[in-house]
Amino acid sequence: MELLLSQLAATTWLEWVAVILALAYVWLAALQNSWCWLCAFISTAIYTWLFWQVTLPFQAVLNCFYMVMAGYGYYQWRKGTNADTEISISRLPLHFHLLLVPGLLGVAYWFSLVAAGQFNSDYLWLDASIHLLSMATTFMVAHKILENWFYWFFINIASAYLYAQSGLVLTALLFVGYVGFSLFGYWQWRQQWNNRHASGLDSQPAS
Repeated sequence: MELLLSQLAATTWLEWVAVILALAYVWLAALQNSWCWLCAFISTAIYTWLFWQVTLPFQAVLNCFYMVMAGYGYYQWRKGTNADTEISISRLPLHFHLLLVPGLLGVAYWFSLVAAGQFNSDYLWLDASIHLLSMATTFMVAHKILENWFYWFFINIASAYLYAQSGLVLTALLFVGYVGFSLFGYWQWRQQWNNRHASGLDSQPAS
């Protein structure tokens, strides 16, 4: 406990700001509030710099991607404020996920082999795997795919471990909290999907 407290005391103010904004992003995303994307943009801009400092290159690039997706996600969600263009929560078939996840993990392994010649890190494959899965999942959030919360559940567990090993203790604790947020987000979105399906506005079958 003393070690944890000392590590938290050594946390930079930039990491604190990034964590607070990241929490705001997840909370607002679960409530389908488009302001979540502004919080995401600022938080990920800070994390791009922080991750590069601790030799997590794939996480740094991932957060650059998040910055772009923050703008894309905001556009997609704001476009849905009109009834005619509303983005409703939808689902993807199981076989899509069974193909996507192994495929991305395989690509991540190849990325880690390539990066090994440039970066001295024991966690390149985990870094790359989180990077690719998070990119795919962010697209799911932008298009309100219900299963995104399942992806975030496992991504957040892996991320918490990776950041703890890299000395970003506060960020690791943030991602432990994200595990709970992913369950909350799924519950919120699933309720809305069920209500829409029950009202006959959604023709997709439940699973």
